[in-house]
Amino acid sequence: MIAAKRDRHELSDPQIDWVISAYTRGVVADEQMAALAMAILLNGMNSREISRWTNAMINSGERMNWSSITRPTADKHSTGGVGDKITLPLAPLVAACGGAVPQLSGRGLGHTGGTLDKLESIPGWRAELSNEEMLKVLQDCGAVICAAGAGLAPADKKLYALRDVTATVEAIPLIASSIMSKKIAEGTSSLVLDVKTGSGAFMSDPAQAGILARTMVELGKNAGVKTRALVTAMDVPLGLTVGNALEVRESVEVLAGGGPSDVIELTLLLAREMIELAGISGKDPESALKDGSAMDVWRKMISAQGGNPGAPLPVARENQKFLATESGRMVGMDAMKVGVAAWRLGAGRSRQGEKVQAGAGIELHAKPGEEIAAGQLLMTLHTDEPERFPRALDALAGSVTIVAGGAVNRLPLIVERIQ
Repeated sequence: MIAAKRDRHELSDPQIDWVISAYTRGVVADEQMAALAMAILLNGMNSREISRWTNAMINSGERMNWSSITRPTADKHSTGGVGDKITLPLAPLVAACGGAVPQLSGRGLGHTGGTLDKLESIPGWRAELSNEEMLKVLQDCGAVICAAGAGLAPADKKLYALRDVTATVEAIPLIASSIMSKKIAEGTSSLVLDVKTGSGAFMSDPAQAGILARTMVELGKNAGVKTRALVTAMDVPLGLTVGNALEVRESVEVLAGGGPSDVIELTLLLAREMIELAGISGKDPESALKDGSAMDVWRKMISAQGGNPGAPLPVARENQKFLATESGRMVGMDAMKVGVAAWRLGAGRSRQGEKVQAGAGIELHAKPGEEIAAGQLLMTLHTDEPERFPRALDALAGSVTIVAGGAVNRLPLIVERIQ
């Protein structure tokens, strides 16, 4: 099989079924799977191969069943970015509009944050729930955000860890099958994909992001899940915070009817897509933010998972200012550099299982398009360990572009929409 893919041949259905099953059982060694993953990265797969690979990963574990839920189920998946906290306000918002949102989320690795890491900064909140607990929270609150159980696509868990250390993460067939095997096994009836593109995204090239989005939409539809995708901008960080507790605070501001305009815009946009796709007939998302009903669901959902929604969020012990060195218009802010700086401050992890700092991260005080004066405060860096500041500041070198009277060159919020 390795030789076949190396020499640009197709893998048969029985070959794909066997290799996923055998790798999950430990019959195929890591070094063999690593070689096959690299051959797939270099030579690709056709749509039949990707579809079969995805099904084999789903069949390696259990499938969730939400048939006892009376509301229509809707889910959203983002490929991740810097300051992308949209899941936090979005799940309770769609629930407040009449949907059921089973959001099985992950942890951050590298420069993009993980939803579970963010929520774990709330005192007492639990990410690990049994299937029975998950169903109860979903029934009682209309939304649940938690870790996927070990029984859900175990082949993906094993293969993901291997890809991470063998430079094979970027293979579109492997990204698409990884995301969609978990989402299809999760059992939702409709799925909106938020595929990020730009410097802070996993797929920085919009054309490649479009290919990934189309591949995933096709996989979803083939599996009987109503699926659509938006390719959205991640050239500049989303919102004004990057880091776990900082992003929770900003999400709560959005649920309280405030917060940064770009976070509100994308949250409402994705909520409307989910509501339309799932056929939910309830209130409009904008009114659910304004009348406090989305906030009510948030509080109920956090409490149901052991969290205290009213408790103060952790604050880092140390902070440092990052000032503008010149005057002019800010025309660019490199999301990747900001993400790496937040990661170096302790907001993210460099290997699986590492602890993250709840209070670490970056607050942004200005965004592209604003007029800046030399010496103006652009960012505040937060960490518990001041020895982390120098490397974080190194990462921020050249992160902000300020010119006299320059035009802002930004991606549109929605680059492409795929149905």
